[in-house]
Amino acid sequence: MSFQSVRDLDVEGHRVFLRADLNVPLKDGRITDATRVRETLPTLECLLDGGASVVLASHLGRPEGKGFEAAYSVAPVAAWLCEQGFDCRLASYVNGPAVEAEAASLQPGQVLLLENLRFEKGETKNNAEFAASLARLADTYVNDAFGSAHRAHASVSGMVADFPKGRVAAGFLMEKELKALGKVIHNPDKPLVVIFGGAKVSDKIELIQNFLGKADAILIGGAMSYTFLKAQGFEIGKSLCEEDKLAMALDLLKQAEAKGTRLLLPLDHVAAAEFKEDTDCAITVDQNIPVDRMALDIGPETVAVYAAEIRAANTLLWNGPMGVFEMAPFASGTLTMAEELADAADRGAFVLVGGGDSVAAVNKAGVTARMGHVSTGGGASLEFLSGLELPGVTALQR
Repeated sequence: MSFQSVRDLDVEGHRVFLRADLNVPLKDGRITDATRVRETLPTLECLLDGGASVVLASHLGRPEGKGFEAAYSVAPVAAWLCEQGFDCRLASYVNGPAVEAEAASLQPGQVLLLENLRFEKGETKNNAEFAASLARLADTYVNDAFGSAHRAHASVSGMVADFPKGRVAAGFLMEKELKALGKVIHNPDKPLVVIFGGAKVSDKIELIQNFLGKADAILIGGAMSYTFLKAQGFEIGKSLCEEDKLAMALDLLKQAEAKGTRLLLPLDHVAAAEFKEDTDCAITVDQNIPVDRMALDIGPETVAVYAAEIRAANTLLWNGPMGVFEMAPFASGTLTMAEELADAADRGAFVLVGGGDSVAAVNKAGVTARMGHVSTGGGASLEFLSGLELPGVTALQR
């Protein structure tokens, strides 16, 4: 991947448009979790320390796109930045002559936070006129919002062409994400083992296909595994299954065999009569699930086999839980995978965790800090790992 880093820019005396991910949770006008803002502070501080002024921009929530909505104002973010010691002011709106004047008045070291980009429909519609109005606010563009890089929005991709190529760069968070994800896809230290879970095969088709022939082994867990098992003729009881994806599951198994990737499925399950935390549950004797039960986690034999694969790997990717880890009786498979991956990282393997549920699982297991990289990208991570083009990344590489 060829893109310029923010560390390569000369920003002294320049005004920089910094697209960040400031989509934080709010309650009573206050930020309840500032993680996303903190993630972009190294980039913001680098620009300010380098002598730039910064026009900071992000979306927040899902406003209707019909103008200002108080519930979705980024004012709490501006207040938070001021509390951290930044010289930050909130713009009067997203774009327009008044905002252009506010940007023009910035001095080096100052930050102008635009109002929620999605107050204007031109953002999500990638309207050229709206993109041009944003570009007029600065002479340099930096994108640090990897979590939005899969969106062909005005601030993510549309406005970038309005800047000279040498004045376009990736922020530190964007750079960190791209390097970590790229390492797994393009130059992993073998063996490469990937662990995929979650509810639906249909959500992971491109992801699985992109690793066939690349990964030495793919370990499947979660509800998606029951579609694979039923396709092979196993009894899955009341477990979740995508009946219309059985042929696709068989085809993926055939592709894996043809491309030399071992695709492993659960050998046993933790099965219960009901989807309840206090329900009666038992370990199945094999891959079949009793007709009156549903599988909600991988069983101990599967855990042992998957753990052995993890211990033999030098590069590991995890996307999706092994079961309903939010409920204690069905958490063991997922949490054990988290512990095994942390142990692998401790011994020097590169471990990448991506996907909201997987991130939640490593947090629950208390092993987040031990992983090689925990992606905050959500849908962007999934699409990148699936081999799909991300408009925000393509724009940086032009």
